[in-house]
Amino acid sequence: MEVKKKMQKLSLSELIVSLLPLATLVTVFLKINLPDGVRMVWAVCNIVLALSGLLLSVICVKSEESRSVVNIMSTIISVVLALMIFGIVTLALVLNFLQ
Repeated sequence: MEVKKKMQKLSLSELIVSLLPLATLVTVFLKINLPDGVRMVWAVCNIVLALSGLLLSVICVKSEESRSVVNIMSTIISVVLALMIFGIVTLALVLNFLQ
């Protein structure tokens, strides 16, 4: 029972960590312009949160007894964010070498 409670807490924290990078959209919707330094820190935090969310998702979904709809949804969110980060980095590298 104690292990199940720990896994529930872990899956809740996993969902929160997976959704935190989407907080970037708040500044976009409110049309707030941030200084370059703040945007850089924000981007690094988003990358760290997306990768840690992916790691937590894999840990939670790995065992069969801890799988739930919340874990699967946060895994999907984390995978999509990680793929977007990978695509943006790849595009930046390709464009850098083409110029």
